Amino acid sequence: MIHNDPFEPFPQKRRRTWPLILLCVVVVALAALVVAAGLTLRASLPQLDGTRDAPVSATVTIARDALGVPTVQGSTRDDVAYATGFVHAQDRFFQMDLLRRVAAGEIAALIGPAALTLDRRDRPMRFREHARAALAALPADQRHVIERYAAGVNDGLRSLRARPFEYWLLRTQPVQWRAEDTLLAVYAMYIDLQYGQVTHVLSRAALRERVPADLLAFLLPATSRWDAPLDEMRAFAPSPTALPATLPPWLPATRSAADFDTEATALLSGVPGFIDAGGPVNSMVGSNGFAVDGAHGADGRALLASDMHLGLSLPNIWYRLSLSYRAADGGARRITGVSLPGTPLVVAGSNGHIAWGFTNSYGRFIDLVELLRDPDDPLRYRVPDGGWQTAQVIHERLDVKGGASVDLPVVQTRWGPQIVVGPHAHAYALHWVAQDLQAINVNLVQLESVSNVADALHAAQTFGLPTQNFVAADAQGHIGWTLAGPLPRFADVEANATALASFPFRSDTYRGWQGYLPPDAYPLRIDPPAGRIWTANNRTLPPDEAARIGDAGADLGARATQIRDDLLALPHATERDMLAVQTDDRAFWIEHWRRTALDALDATALNGHPERAAFRRLVESWDGHADVTAVGYRLVRAFHYSLFDAWFGALDKQMTAIAPGLSYRAANSRYEATMETLAEQHAWIPEGFADWRAFILDRIDDSIAQLPKGTKLEDVRWGERNRSAIAHPFARIVPSWLPWVRSWLSTPTDPLPGDINMPRVQSPVFGASERFAVSPGREQDGIFEMPGGQSGNPLSPYFLAGHETWVRGDAAPFLPGPAVHTLKLNVADTHQASVMGGPLIIQNPR
Repeated sequence: MIHNDPFEPFPQKRRRTWPLILLCVVVVALAALVVAAGLTLRASLPQLDGTRDAPVSATVTIARDALGVPTVQGSTRDDVAYATGFVHAQDRFFQMDLLRRVAAGEIAALIGPAALTLDRRDRPMRFREHARAALAALPADQRHVIERYAAGVNDGLRSLRARPFEYWLLRTQPVQWRAEDTLLAVYAMYIDLQYGQVTHVLSRAALRERVPADLLAFLLPATSRWDAPLDEMRAFAPSPTALPATLPPWLPATRSAADFDTEATALLSGVPGFIDAGGPVNSMVGSNGFAVDGAHGADGRALLASDMHLGLSLPNIWYRLSLSYRAADGGARRITGVSLPGTPLVVAGSNGHIAWGFTNSYGRFIDLVELLRDPDDPLRYRVPDGGWQTAQVIHERLDVKGGASVDLPVVQTRWGPQIVVGPHAHAYALHWVAQDLQAINVNLVQLESVSNVADALHAAQTFGLPTQNFVAADAQGHIGWTLAGPLPRFADVEANATALASFPFRSDTYRGWQGYLPPDAYPLRIDPPAGRIWTANNRTLPPDEAARIGDAGADLGARATQIRDDLLALPHATERDMLAVQTDDRAFWIEHWRRTALDALDATALNGHPERAAFRRLVESWDGHADVTAVGYRLVRAFHYSLFDAWFGALDKQMTAIAPGLSYRAANSRYEATMETLAEQHAWIPEGFADWRAFILDRIDDSIAQLPKGTKLEDVRWGERNRSAIAHPFARIVPSWLPWVRSWLSTPTDPLPGDINMPRVQSPVFGASERFAVSPGREQDGIFEMPGGQSGNPLSPYFLAGHETWVRGDAAPFLPGPAVHTLKLNVADTHQASVMGGPLIIQNPR
């Protein structure tokens, strides 16, 4: 049939055209959205050149080099503090916001209901109230520096033509910076560096409830062959460890290890991000700080090296900075190093006369006090001398973005807030140094003017920060070590030194600490006979001195031993030698397990087992490095995991059932020493195996089975397992169908060398947050590198600038380079400066 209707084809044509028109509209709309988003992001980039009016006493110059590292030059310390706040806000305000909010327990007000679990953990500490009290107690000059810094932060935020991109995505406005927020940033570091002691103590308590005394003592060794205290220049040889008569009740049968790569990723995943709550306990411990004196440094120079290991994110926790100003005494000051955004100070670096760095210490800074509660009134609890005391209930309001606020009753005891743990609702008072007034001050500023090691160490002993190992070197060739931060004066040390073991106390007998040690009671080492100082989160002191500090999970000591031996092998060290020690990825710690595996893989074991034969060949030919090409290391590492799982996997499952995060690793930071003893004595062979050899072969087979399916053993390189996963916190919430956005917010997935128990500590999201090596007075020869870049804005050229240097472990200059951009802050009256850059929408917290 032939249709002659002239109007019929047109509707059909229109019907075919409309989808194309609609598609074009969608594409144009998406393109407009992308352009608008790009313009908004670019509007949030900071002004780098030109001039701005500011409330300063004289012009302040901010000169950025090719990596975006600023040199801030001003006439007074107050002006430099203001400008430091200004550049921090320009590049890192959202990061600063997270720091203060996590400390204050105010993340849900920014993120939403997903962060309530984290706020419920942190708000009971009431750190905002503590910060206000601490700020009021500071000397006037310190308080003034903080106030000038806060003014700079708010003006730096106002100077942006658009708020940082994170606030656009969250559909909210930034909140002004208060002076107290600077102290909250320090409290955030207390949480990061010390709160894990809660899990440590609870894990030990759970273990004590499950095993008899002899087995408990074996499972929790106080020393190991790896110990490397400062006064020991050779391998430490503890007394032989006897096996307990009691066998572990959880051992009757083995189970197949969890997928090695999945388990390893969980265990080595670094510190949980700020918007995460819970998750596995981080099994990695890091931070190295060491020094050589003038007699052992090139050209008679003392040198210091610092690489603080932390959870890695974008932007990096540290911000590079060089400060230059004229001091009140007329002297010139130039301080270069890393600052913590949110605070006005250089945390670690050099002032031209001394260089200094920190590593976390693991003393007794948290006590858990089990509350013996009245069954008829759970707020009443026993106290020493047989009496009762009633806890106070404080109602905290948790604001929630996009939802109703939540009432959080906080039970406050005489020692601190109450936490309730486990299915049987054990109640503990959390007694923490961080909640005392001595926890916070700004005495770190004294290092800007100190000119010798002795004065630097004495200043460090007055610092209000999470207690750290403090290492310093000076231009005269001297080196020294002490502890920086508050040290409690324990009432129970003299009566019973073992009371410093990390177990909960009872509320009816707990005596706690009575104030804090004065500086002259702190341990101290200046120019030790070895001419070297090494710290790596290990036990640094002999037993009698260490007992007064306590041990809440000091590192095994394998890293410290390796660093010590590396330093002793250097007759006259240079900066590059120090960097080589920092990036040493030789895996001495795992040699024991390499020998254990090879001893079992004899000709009989290999007969008819081609994968075992390949395992032996690859492990035997391995060169001992945990580098990115190391197949042998990955195989032995898998074998080590499999052994741990056979011995302690069932125990970990029982402990995790009590409370998330509890584990044998959390209870015993020296679990490696326990495993070595079991292997040396061929002990704890599970049921079903004829002998030790059969058990080891089963673990080798199991470790092979857990490697990626379909991959030849020759191809399972360590770098494929240990790939960088450093990203902005928002990258994890990006939908999977937008992989390019995730990539945009992340570093490249580079294969990374290093692992636990070696100087180059490294996992996908945990590792050296900075590395520097410097001789005070010769900063031009110093070396510096860090992951990520200066800016937190992905459109900034400084978002990842310098990152590849860190990946490769190359030597880059310690000092900032020539200026590429220069911004001048000129004198203006206070009112004019307060409104510069347009209005800032202010929301007041709580």
